Amino acid sequence: MIRKNANGHQAQLFGLDADALDAAPSPVGFVGNMSRPVHRWFRYSAGFPAEWVQQVIEDSVQQGDVRVLDPFAGCATTLLAAEGAGVQSFGVEAHPFVYRIARAKLAWRSDADAYRAKAAEIMEIAASLQPDIEGYPPLIRNCYGTSALQKLDVLRQAYETTRDDSPASDLVWLTLMAILRRVSPVGTAQWQYVLPKKQKRSPQEVLRAFRECSAMIHADMKLGEKIAGPRSVLFHADARKCGDISPRSINLVITSPPYPNNFDYADATRLEMSFMGEVNRWADLQDAVRRHLVVSCSQHVNERAVNLDQVLSAPELEPIRSELAIVCHQLAEIRTSRSGRKNYHLMIACYFRDMALVWNALRRVCASPSRLCFVIGDSAPYGIYVPVVPWLAALALNAGFGSHSFEKLRERNVKWKNRKHRVPLLEGMLWVNG
Repeated sequence: MIRKNANGHQAQLFGLDADALDAAPSPVGFVGNMSRPVHRWFRYSAGFPAEWVQQVIEDSVQQGDVRVLDPFAGCATTLLAAEGAGVQSFGVEAHPFVYRIARAKLAWRSDADAYRAKAAEIMEIAASLQPDIEGYPPLIRNCYGTSALQKLDVLRQAYETTRDDSPASDLVWLTLMAILRRVSPVGTAQWQYVLPKKQKRSPQEVLRAFRECSAMIHADMKLGEKIAGPRSVLFHADARKCGDISPRSINLVITSPPYPNNFDYADATRLEMSFMGEVNRWADLQDAVRRHLVVSCSQHVNERAVNLDQVLSAPELEPIRSELAIVCHQLAEIRTSRSGRKNYHLMIACYFRDMALVWNALRRVCASPSRLCFVIGDSAPYGIYVPVVPWLAALALNAGFGSHSFEKLRERNVKWKNRKHRVPLLEGMLWVNG
């Protein structure tokens, strides 16, 4: 339960009713964030509800000073919730595009009127520019009609003409990114794929969408003027190292790491990155994004670059090595009979090696005592069950953490229609004490 304290009024500023939170919100699902100030600026399919994060933080505050870390910061849900609770927080995000989204959102307590002036300037400059849409890659040409793309192009040109390192400039960039999917007439739902053959009924008009989005951001920033307390610190860095976080400085970790379920976080932002010229084709995502991330999809790995036996011999995998090897070799065998022949055997091995490194890094930066919460789910590629929760717990203990517990939140994969396998899965909170 969130208790009202010196910062209790801040919950309402985020669209949260401190009394209503007694209902114990669940950490599963991100859709609710889209009705809350600041969180709603950019829809990202990964993450958990800000309501739940703020509850966990507020409960921890009752026990003493809190310093929060999210090593998979995403679009800054944890960090914004920490600001709402008035506590110091730090975030690590490796995905270059998602990091920029989070950095822009964390500028919400900067000068709101400076942002509004910058957005108006962008609109004015854009009106004087000639569109040039010939250089856009096929994905973008397939997602927009000529008129819409021309309007988006002049907004992009205007942003690049005035771009600087100011918070207002970052927020204008975010405004443009936030409307890209809203104004496309094709299937651009916030997931891993873009579907050019799927049509929307009523996409927004570009300039109207930009004006409405900038007005929303400005209004939310005005709320930030009432927020007291420290501002979050975000690093574009690797959760497997957490090198920018001071040793023994953190006593609360709240995060949701990637699940080993083959979701490609690089592909999830390809539309936006293609529009900005950061990638031109799907293959560019490997160097631009995937190589920076914890391995969690088969696109990360290939047999020419990864040796399974070498990965399995990594010392940090010692507590789960025998069980992990059995699963990986089962996956290696079954893939030969599947048409896609996806490298799930390599993905799973590399995933747990990477997560072992994350636990080691967290042990270095976490104080004693400390509390960590991982919102996580298991998986079953090709129908081979991967016991993610007990294996992650074993890796945490091996890294030097203490007791752990798991709270199941929901079952997954229980509706069998159109499923590739019928293995029941679950999702929940892995709590670890250190």
